[in-house]
Amino acid sequence: MMSKYEFLLRISMLGHGKQAIFEKIGQLFANNLPSCIQDVSILLDKLGFSDVQLTLFYETSYLHFEPVLEWLDSPCPQKHLIAYCDSDYPLLLKQISSPPLLLFVLGNRQLLYSPQLAMVGSREFSEYGAQWGRYFAGELAMNGLTITSGLALGLDAICHRGALEVSGHTIAVLGSGLAKIAPRSNLNLANDILAQDGAIVSEFLPFEKARSVYFPRRNRIISGLSLGTFVIEASEKSGSLITARYALEQNRDIFALPGDINNENCSGTHYLIKQGAYLVSKPADILEHYCRYLSVANGSHNQFKEEQNNSILYPEIFAVIHHQPIPVDIIAQQVNMSIPEVTIKLLDMELAGLIKTVTGGYIRNRLI
Repeated sequence: MMSKYEFLLRISMLGHGKQAIFEKIGQLFANNLPSCIQDVSILLDKLGFSDVQLTLFYETSYLHFEPVLEWLDSPCPQKHLIAYCDSDYPLLLKQISSPPLLLFVLGNRQLLYSPQLAMVGSREFSEYGAQWGRYFAGELAMNGLTITSGLALGLDAICHRGALEVSGHTIAVLGSGLAKIAPRSNLNLANDILAQDGAIVSEFLPFEKARSVYFPRRNRIISGLSLGTFVIEASEKSGSLITARYALEQNRDIFALPGDINNENCSGTHYLIKQGAYLVSKPADILEHYCRYLSVANGSHNQFKEEQNNSILYPEIFAVIHHQPIPVDIIAQQVNMSIPEVTIKLLDMELAGLIKTVTGGYIRNRLI
């Protein structure tokens, strides 16, 4: 007798031909493997195991799997193991050329079946990338898309936060095991994702540490789970372009945000646009592709926007402040006010969270 999870873990350690074995399991058990397998030898015989495969299957000690099984059984947060042979394995992910055979999931597993958009970008980012990444993540999440990214430093984290700020859904895919969340500096973000009914996903065993060679493997899952991939800001050498290449291979949509031609971090997005990626200048550019997947009514979204706009302090000043820094004297000139008067109002707006001070002047803190 053997638990389902131990059985799946043992198969995942076999060499060539693992995916075919998982496919056979799916054919034999349309309603998934039972939680406890009574006669393992009979099942292995039905699966057509060779003598070499039988040896490999049994040779690893149970003690090797025990920590993983104990981790899966531990409560808070909820933990899941979804196998390629399971009937609820994410359909889009199953369609890619090298799907993960096992998916470990923390939190809300149902999000894996929601309409997702991958949002990725450079770890080194500009104010431009940060502002627009946050804005688009919030807008798209409010309209029903789950924002999927890699929990990395930089724009990945900003996009996760943008979704959380509007009580939207987000999924983080890791290049490490779920018991070794990396980077550790984003541990609070990971906890916030789980606290807001999000999910964290990995194909690696729970106690596996992050390694550089794991990140491209993570990227194929990010794009594979998603209807499309949106690159916010990236150089031509950025790992975000690896995600975009996977999306292209997976026949998924690729979107890119144009930026300043003098910004090296925009060279990758401009390259994608030259290669045929959709140029994005507003959320509708993405939403129109996926309207049939989305359940949030446009009316409620427009009402939300109207309420936001009506609450803005000093709209005539806010209208001249955008994502590029603008100094106080230029603001005063454009709104035809004195610098002292504008400075007082800018302080009120900053305290209200509408704008913030950066090198060179003021930018919007939250694009509305």
